[in-house]
Amino acid sequence: MNKRNTYFLFLSIIIFFNSCQQETSWLNRVEQLHLEWELVSNFVGEEGQFEARFIMENKGGDALRDEGWALFFNMSPRRIVSSTQADITHINGDWYKLSPRDGFYLGAGEQLEITYTGIEGVIKETDAPMGLYMVFYSQEDQELATIPVSNWKVRPFERKEQLLRGAMDDEIPYSPASQFEANDKREALISSELLPIIPSPYRLEKRDGVFKIEAGMTIAYQEGLENEAGYLNEKLESLTGVNLGSNAANGANAAIYLSLSDIRVDGKQKEAYRLEIEGEGISITGGDAAGVFYGVQSLLALMGPEVYLSDTSAVELPFVYIEDVPRFGFRSLHVDVARNFQTKGTIKKALDMMAHYKLNHFLFYTSEDEGWRVEIPGLPELTAVGAQRQHVAGMDAAALHPGYGSGPEAYSEGSHGSGFYTREEFIDILKYARDRHITIIPELNFPGHARAAIKSMEARYLKFMEAGDEVAAEEYRLIDPADQSDYLSAQAYKDNVVSVVRESTYRFYEKVVDELAAMYAEAGLEMKKMHAGGDEVPVGSWTQSPMVTELLEESPGESPNAELLLEELPVIGDMDNLQAFFFRELLKRLEKRDLEVHVWEEMALKRDETGTLRPNPEFVGRKVIPYIWNNMFDYPDLGYQLANQGYEVVLCNVSNFYFDLAYSNDPAEPGLYWAGFVNTKNAWTFAPFDWFKTTYKSSMGKPLDREAYFKDMVRINPEAKDNIIGLEAQLWGETVKGGDMAEYYIFPKLLGFAESAWARARNWEQEKDLTIMDREIEKGWNRFAGTIAAREYPKLAHWNGGYAYRIAPPGVKIIDGKLHANTNFPGLEIRYSTDNSEPDKNSYLYEDPIEIDGPVKIRAIDLAGRASRTLMVRP
Repeated sequence: MNKRNTYFLFLSIIIFFNSCQQETSWLNRVEQLHLEWELVSNFVGEEGQFEARFIMENKGGDALRDEGWALFFNMSPRRIVSSTQADITHINGDWYKLSPRDGFYLGAGEQLEITYTGIEGVIKETDAPMGLYMVFYSQEDQELATIPVSNWKVRPFERKEQLLRGAMDDEIPYSPASQFEANDKREALISSELLPIIPSPYRLEKRDGVFKIEAGMTIAYQEGLENEAGYLNEKLESLTGVNLGSNAANGANAAIYLSLSDIRVDGKQKEAYRLEIEGEGISITGGDAAGVFYGVQSLLALMGPEVYLSDTSAVELPFVYIEDVPRFGFRSLHVDVARNFQTKGTIKKALDMMAHYKLNHFLFYTSEDEGWRVEIPGLPELTAVGAQRQHVAGMDAAALHPGYGSGPEAYSEGSHGSGFYTREEFIDILKYARDRHITIIPELNFPGHARAAIKSMEARYLKFMEAGDEVAAEEYRLIDPADQSDYLSAQAYKDNVVSVVRESTYRFYEKVVDELAAMYAEAGLEMKKMHAGGDEVPVGSWTQSPMVTELLEESPGESPNAELLLEELPVIGDMDNLQAFFFRELLKRLEKRDLEVHVWEEMALKRDETGTLRPNPEFVGRKVIPYIWNNMFDYPDLGYQLANQGYEVVLCNVSNFYFDLAYSNDPAEPGLYWAGFVNTKNAWTFAPFDWFKTTYKSSMGKPLDREAYFKDMVRINPEAKDNIIGLEAQLWGETVKGGDMAEYYIFPKLLGFAESAWARARNWEQEKDLTIMDREIEKGWNRFAGTIAAREYPKLAHWNGGYAYRIAPPGVKIIDGKLHANTNFPGLEIRYSTDNSEPDKNSYLYEDPIEIDGPVKIRAIDLAGRASRTLMVRP
């Protein structure tokens, strides 16, 4: 080796050694920094603001000074009004930066507080900053190290000023005592009062006797029902250990016979079935294969909780005669996997339990601002860039920044920000849903909520431009690079809207749709439905786009700009209706593929000359299905207006079916609350043809005088009722971290939703006297809630290895020195301890009020031994 090479080798070793020393030093500094966060109050000087603080303690030997570092974090988006000691800057979405001001100094052993105020009250632990990490910089602002914060905690929310969103919040502050009062109407039930099946069949006749299913019996089925017979046999074996033979036969000597016939229930054949259990055996006859499948689900539902709670191998089913058909042909669950990724296993578990509760559609929300989750051949950037989040230098980088606490590193352990389904995995999910008679509806939300796609295609643009291929670079580009429009989306994004006047935007959309359709074909399916989104396009979009300005100024004809729409230019109208223009152009392309196009309600609206949103009649009769979420704000009757105008609509009412809204205002209960709170009872209490009377509160908890508040609203015309084709429940993913958390949000809310979607109209829905209606609702709900506790919780604990369903903590109140307790679902046990041990099914059983003179730990426990969160109660 010559001297020159020896010198450079020695220099490299020194640089590497110094670099490692620096990295270790920065890591030590972060590990020795202890941070806490506290919500100070939502009752500050100006109504609608909150005050919070970071508490920083330096337990190391080196001071933290006013330069060379910044703290990054995610936080439920709020506009920052003021701060002390440091600048807290909103970068984009829920991504924030805390950087020191001149004079900042945190010496060894010292503690420092950074107080700040922001807009909109904060009442949940899931609102607190998350995913904290520090970035260290050189004097030239070069990033030198990025290190996650390890010592971090959120102080509990306990005071009234932390539990309410300010003086405007009319909810009762959360406490065990407030829950005791809420649970006070629940009454214990005997087993004969429970519902035998959820969702309730159209007609069920109980008869005397039981039929035993035992090993060695046979399932016979009509040709074409192999899938349904196989599913039944597999479920019986997995749930009970009983394995039955199956064959295509006439059923003369079989214990269970599945067949098809021209049966009709309530005048409908599709998905209808007849189930009869008698001494000779079990017969399930369907109007179609889906009907047989739902008959199978009812058969499985008739198995009592003892099947799951004991080791018995025999399955006893009561003699019954059932005729059943769904109230609505469209019964759907939406799951957003873009904000936080969910694994294929979690999705398949959800699909299986959806099928059991007779849902038949699944809106798979795989693209959003925060992530793109399906591999698309020919566009590898969508998953290489759009499927992962990590620290970036700024919002302009062609990559996704951290969101919802995903942290600075992609695919880091415990993070849910990165991930995608390979083409093969997506096809596998399609097949799994197909076998359960569930139609998966893929989604590509444009023109807003498109940041992951935009950033991916910008990375593609840069790649091809560097290679000198401008044609390829522009092929799928989604933005006007000169657009300086200033806007802020509902989730606080500043750059999440595609250009609606570029032909490449539509070319991209078509490419994705065609690749998805190819996956459906490979799964043995035809993609017939697509969700095109269209919601929450922020005000101000495109206002400073030169491309839009050019198109607005052009007369219909050929555009001189090759980047603009290549077809003959249409008459757009004005800036306010560019979204309607976009959908008009997109629909032309989707109609060529014979797709039924599902959209959020905004896509079927336009603004009149006064700026008021009105139904847009342009898309009626063109297989456009608006989803109606808004039953509380601005225009709560738009859904009925659209149905009256001729649109087929799906109801997704936010006050009843948004599962990502927290079960309650308990600060430890995860979830959002921008439209209030949604529990299982809300999902069950729904009148689709008069939803005003089942909208009880404002978003801030103010009880509504329903007759007066909704007096002037448009009602559904009798002849338009058939235009309400179904219902959908939504699970948006902002606060949903992992499969267990997703299941916690979904169950048991899904059971209340299933009853609203499948079961025939409840008697109380027709009651005009709201006082009488509410009284009947309480009686019906008590029965439904008791059935969940006694029959459905044991099932959820057992199927597919068990689901992480929610059990609410008990209500607790101290009266005259005695502890009184109750549960929200009658039939749950209450167990407690007085020795600080964690209560379980072997702890003291609460039966009557108990004298207490010290701390008591208490929780609700179901028959399967699953328990609620523990409460600590003091005299």
